[in-house]
Amino acid sequence: MVVPLSQLISAFHSLKSSATASVKTLHTDFSPELSSHLKEPNVSLRDLGLSEIRTSHLDELLRRLLPPPGPETPPAAKSTWTTSHISTTSFFHNKHGFSQRGSVRLGSPVFHSRQHCSPLQELCEQLLAVQRRGFKTFRLAKGRRGESGYDGPVESDAYTPAFMKGLLKDKGAEAHSLDQVVKQRNLPENQQEAFKTGFSEGFMRSQAITQRAQDTLRRTRLILLVLLLVGIYGLSRTPFFSGKGSFSDAVRFRTTSGLDSAVDPIQMKNVTFEHVKGVEEAKNELQDVVEFLMNPQKFTVLGGKLPKGILLVGPPGTGKTLLARAVAGEADVPFYYASGSEFDEMFVGVGASRIRNLFKEAKANAPCVIFIDELDSVGGKRIESPMHPYSRQTINQLLAEMDGFKPNEGVIVIGATNFAEALDSALVRPGRFDMQVTVPRPDVKGRTEILKWYLCKIKVDPDIDPEIIARGTVGFTGAELENLVNQGALKAAVDGKEMVTMKDLEFAKDKILMGPERKSVQIDKKNKTITAYHESGHAIVAYYTKEAMPINKATIMPRGPTLGHVSMLPENDRWSETRGQLLAQMDVSMGGRVAEELIFGNENITTGASSDFDGATKIAKMMVTRFGMSDKLGVMTYGDVTKQSPETQAAIEQEVRALLKDSYERAKNILKTYSKEHQKLADALLRYETLDAKEIQMVLEGKPLDH
Repeated sequence: MVVPLSQLISAFHSLKSSATASVKTLHTDFSPELSSHLKEPNVSLRDLGLSEIRTSHLDELLRRLLPPPGPETPPAAKSTWTTSHISTTSFFHNKHGFSQRGSVRLGSPVFHSRQHCSPLQELCEQLLAVQRRGFKTFRLAKGRRGESGYDGPVESDAYTPAFMKGLLKDKGAEAHSLDQVVKQRNLPENQQEAFKTGFSEGFMRSQAITQRAQDTLRRTRLILLVLLLVGIYGLSRTPFFSGKGSFSDAVRFRTTSGLDSAVDPIQMKNVTFEHVKGVEEAKNELQDVVEFLMNPQKFTVLGGKLPKGILLVGPPGTGKTLLARAVAGEADVPFYYASGSEFDEMFVGVGASRIRNLFKEAKANAPCVIFIDELDSVGGKRIESPMHPYSRQTINQLLAEMDGFKPNEGVIVIGATNFAEALDSALVRPGRFDMQVTVPRPDVKGRTEILKWYLCKIKVDPDIDPEIIARGTVGFTGAELENLVNQGALKAAVDGKEMVTMKDLEFAKDKILMGPERKSVQIDKKNKTITAYHESGHAIVAYYTKEAMPINKATIMPRGPTLGHVSMLPENDRWSETRGQLLAQMDVSMGGRVAEELIFGNENITTGASSDFDGATKIAKMMVTRFGMSDKLGVMTYGDVTKQSPETQAAIEQEVRALLKDSYERAKNILKTYSKEHQKLADALLRYETLDAKEIQMVLEGKPLDH
């Protein structure tokens, strides 16, 4: 059936006018009697002029005009948070759902009520664009729907927020295999295999990426766990968390932190006086301490008591620590070792606390030996300093602990220092460190014993004579002699020898005395010649001066900071020096510059004699100001020359100049007298570079060298 368009338009206009009339009748005060008007108006087809249209035709017309309904979906679960409401401008409207002025909301899903505002309010909205929002609860909206008789949904129970619409799109039909996917997509046969291959590769790659991500996450978690455990352990080791018990105990510092070696005793069974060489006098003095530790009743019966503290004083490397260990080893008692620098730290009171803990442990294990190395760092003189207001706590605690011993308690405190002048006077008084033992450098006999002790530990040539090496190492300590033997063994190993020879030990001695050889230094012929005559000048003056020390070796091989060197060593240890010996040392120092002047002229002298002049000037000043060897100034010492009067300073300077001038003239006379010998020795140095004492003697006597 075909319905004219004009007839259909007139029907809709009729429907609109009927609805408008119904709305106008409702713009009155609301009362229960008007509830019947809230129902939807009944309009028949006859009123619209469509009485000739059948029901089937009407259905077909509506199906064409309206979109077909979508597939039925199950009702969504009700959710209160997905429902949105709009508030009105009045509390009455929010509470009852309609305005006091009679404006009500129709129960129709098509037509809604409109709020009427005053002219001023409308003007404000136009000027300021004020938003008016109301609030309507779900319960109130549901109640008003019931009152109005409308059963349709005002708000969709299945409301979906906009931000979730993209996530809730229809995913399509599910497939359980690739064949089903291929059938659903209607792929051609030539593309099906490519699709399956691409899908498989993508799946495997995704699996690999996922596995790598999981492995990375697992490793990251493991690293974080390890760091956490390390951090917890580190916190547990700090002084604030290492305590036990209450909080006050937890914040106290550990007194044994950094001092574990001092708290835990060491048994020195393998160290005795047999291991200590070259200090026989010190061993004899400490033997009484060993007797007291082994048999204290022997001394208590007679009423005697040994000192509580023993102070070992001597240069570094003389064996002070070894002596203390030997005392504990001989007596077979516990040995507590502590360095003076280990007591104090950044926290106030740590040093005093560690002193208390050390002596507490020692008293519990008496008889024993406490050895404090570098005592001057903890027992130095107390001073008033705003920078170190708590620096005296440690030494005060040490003084209290040493003076607080009970008689014959069996704890011996041994301190070692090479700077006894820096110790506090209260520390070295009787009752504390009242026994002082000097540990000097070993003499020739002591050096020989030390060399024999260390040489027996390595493979050496039977022809080695330790006494010869001992005579050539005047002033060496036990530690330096040990280093000499070790350097000789390393030299023999580098050369591929099966045993250490005398030549290796001589090389080690020269390396220690003169410095290592610098064979890579390129020296031109002129400078090398000047150096040869300079060093031979020292050697000639030393050889022909009666009071000079014997020559040990002469070389023009660059060693250390010098281009050449003449080594001289005394035959025996010198405990004092005569005036003639001091003048001889000055003459030997002048020999280098005199040789340059005589051979090359005054215009070609070099700066190589600067260190020689320093040594000669120092000897001359000491002779005048300290040794009383000046006829003009007499037997008087001058501590600080700058504090003397100008006349005295001028007199001292004049005497020093006279001594240096006389020394220079004596050296010049010797070199002029033995000019031929000087020439021979310089030529030999240019040829062989290094000559020992016997070779120098052979050259000066005119004998050929066996090289």
